[in-house]
Amino acid sequence: MSRLLALDIGDKRIGVAISDESRLLARPLTTIARASKREDFEAIARLVAAHHVERLIVGLPRTLRGEEGPQAQRVRRYVEALSSAIDAPIAFQDERYTSVEAKERLAGSSRRRRAKRDIDAAAAAIILQDYLNQQTSP
Repeated sequence: MSRLLALDIGDKRIGVAISDESRLLARPLTTIARASKREDFEAIARLVAAHHVERLIVGLPRTLRGEEGPQAQRVRRYVEALSSAIDAPIAFQDERYTSVEAKERLAGSSRRRRAKRDIDAAAAAIILQDYLNQQTSP
């Protein structure tokens, strides 16, 4: 079985997480510092190839009421461009509260101050784990 890769696309960084081959568990993988779209897409394509990724899962930042605001529209436009640069299907996953949850989880870790890049990758792992859980639930 191949893996899934999740992206938490922000204005400055892209948090990246990956599933295990059985698609039961997600873990933070890395953070990509945003540059140009071309450079971003090349970095994502390298990860897709290196990890034999079958599908990308992208966090969609909805409002608290579940609506798509300006940030969600930016993510959709970015993903539309990304889809022509990589050879893997892309699905969206609601990402409300994931950054808050990632900060809370990392707050209990041994490092006092976590870098924002750690939070971004942890948020991507939460997005991916939510997606995996929905796929395996009856």
